Amino acid sequence: MSCLGNIIWFIFGGLIGGLTWCLAGILWCITIIGIPIGLQCFKFASLSFAPFGKDVVYHTTGVNFIVNIIWLIVSGVPLALGHLASAVLLCITIVGIPFAAQSLKLARLALMPFGAQIVSIR
Repeated sequence: MSCLGNIIWFIFGGLIGGLTWCLAGILWCITIIGIPIGLQCFKFASLSFAPFGKDVVYHTTGVNFIVNIIWLIVSGVPLALGHLASAVLLCITIVGIPFAAQSLKLARLALMPFGAQIVSIR
């Protein structure tokens, strides 16, 4: 099911969501200080391309909290709003509800990406 879900997801919105994460990563990597943040964006772009069969586990520390605040101000809100709008559009049909759940997972990740780790559910 996760393979089929990932294919459908990629066609109907995952490509755009993943490219927005890649764009954020490129913009962060332009500065020397932002390279670790940009690399984190590229890691989460892979999740945005294929979210089924994967989950996000959060580990919070003081440093992660500070970086998450900076991220939220600069890049987190636009990415989260994009995923939230996608979730609302996907909830229009019953078939789209599992895809909306994945979009909401990515919206939460867009708000607090640091301290998050991607794990396989399988």
